[in-house]
Amino acid sequence: MFNVETIRKDFPILSREVNGKPLVYFDNAATSQTPQQVIDVIVDYYSNYNANIHRGVHSLSQEATDKYEQARQKIQAHFNAKHAHEIIFTSGTTHGINLVANGFSSLLTKGDEIIVSALEHHSNIVPWQMLCERTGASLKVIPMNQDGELVISEFDALLSEKTKLVFVNHISNALGTINPIEYIIKQAHLVGAAVLIDGAQSTPHIKPDVQALDVDFYVASAHKMCGPTGQGMLYGKEAWLKKLPPYQGGGEMIAEVTFEKTTYADLPHKFEAGTPNICGGIAFGAAVDYMNAIGFDTIASYEQELLEYATKNLQSIEGLTIYGTSKHKTSVISFNLDGIHPYDVGTILDKLGIAVRTGHHCAQPIMDFYSIPGTVRASFAFYNTKAEIDALVVGIKKAKMMLS
Repeated sequence: MFNVETIRKDFPILSREVNGKPLVYFDNAATSQTPQQVIDVIVDYYSNYNANIHRGVHSLSQEATDKYEQARQKIQAHFNAKHAHEIIFTSGTTHGINLVANGFSSLLTKGDEIIVSALEHHSNIVPWQMLCERTGASLKVIPMNQDGELVISEFDALLSEKTKLVFVNHISNALGTINPIEYIIKQAHLVGAAVLIDGAQSTPHIKPDVQALDVDFYVASAHKMCGPTGQGMLYGKEAWLKKLPPYQGGGEMIAEVTFEKTTYADLPHKFEAGTPNICGGIAFGAAVDYMNAIGFDTIASYEQELLEYATKNLQSIEGLTIYGTSKHKTSVISFNLDGIHPYDVGTILDKLGIAVRTGHHCAQPIMDFYSIPGTVRASFAFYNTKAEIDALVVGIKKAKMMLS
């Protein structure tokens, strides 16, 4: 049985105070908190077997290598990749996106088209703009509607034989909208386009099956999933990863080096130049174990309960507008109070110990669509409670009274 109070005991930070108030942490879309079980794995690595991996003959190196590659296998199993070498360890979602964008620089030519959506994080806009500048390809955008949903009929109209790549997020970081990626992937494949899905916001709530999705690339970050910062993963179909050139040169990604010619290592090492974040990779595996032990169906059900409770209570506040009202969304609420800047609301909430995110959330085109400077974003995780949401409501009412 899921018991949130028992779960909360796993997270040391949730017992601290901020500005003399109990911490209420509602900035989970930016980064999740880390359970003691994962912290212990990090401490264990640096305390007992800190060594560089691969090629080392001494015991510590072999132990670290085994743990690191076991973590890769855990990630493979979690996402249901066909092969462990289809999992490339990265520094995070942004790294994975840039790796793919760099690789396609040699595959695109002038006249080719790539498609992104209006709901993207800047990390899934800027690399593709840079790619277009390098190759002469054109960037097309799937528009959104007032509910914060993609206009899929417009996506259908954008697709053509010129379309080579399609990139969308699984879930919007700014609005919480769950995009219909199954349909997007299927339709893109009908015209021969490859698809990359940004899973930074989905993986804390959903357990994606990359084979069932038939997606070509899927990226995610450990720090959204109760893991460490500076660690993520790129899944790529083996055929695509073999086709793309290396992103970086250096140690580990080579097979043989001479001054005349260098040959590259097999997957996954071809894309993992230099000393990796060894501890981060191992801790990522531990974080996946932790979340799977709770169960993603359990997590999704409880977070949906929090979302519905928070939405109902926030809607009762006069002058509060919620942005992103899709029927298919996860536990994120972006809102504003009439006539009050979101930064000012966030500042008052912080004084009350409530951590929210304010601004454009690296999704400025969404804010431009609504003609607003930004929003206050409250994002919930499975360790949050309804009592914390009650505190948020009280805090918003206090901010409204002070700032109106």
